[in-house]
Amino acid sequence: MKTNQLPQYNMSDNPTDCCPRFNATDWNGLLLRFDKKKFVKAKSRSLLHVPINMGQVFARTFRDLQAIDAQAEDDIIVLSKDTSAWTAEHYFSVIKDVPDYEMVEMNGWFLTKVFEGPYKEVRKWMDDMDQYVLSKGYQTKEKYFFYTTCPKCAKYYGENYVVAVWQV
Repeated sequence: MKTNQLPQYNMSDNPTDCCPRFNATDWNGLLLRFDKKKFVKAKSRSLLHVPINMGQVFARTFRDLQAIDAQAEDDIIVLSKDTSAWTAEHYFSVIKDVPDYEMVEMNGWFLTKVFEGPYKEVRKWMDDMDQYVLSKGYQTKEKYFFYTTCPKCAKYYGENYVVAVWQV
């Protein structure tokens, strides 16, 4: 893949009118290269790592990004990480600066692995991804998850795909 390039979503395959259907094959086992890739940063609250207002934060942020055409159909990813048991950070890829949001540029290599199942499996996914990174000869710098669909859409599709995106 080229620098800053992500697999494309098929935006026309969106029967929920919310989250388009996710193609796990396109995202599994990638080595992504980011060079000054732009993101807006948003935070949500958690209670012992369980999201409290993540849905509202995502809805507001996506609405704000759409209002100024800050995202491209071929550049959709939101990287999330827990910074504590009480807070999570979310990085929404954008193609231009967004007023009233903290802008972040990411640089480096990112290895991906797709998981499917309930969120309660996150600890196991993290262990599996750590082993995967080591098996590829890399060391981990940062750990993110890309939650590909909201809970409502995951239920509709019958699949809950989550992509581990480890900076290596």
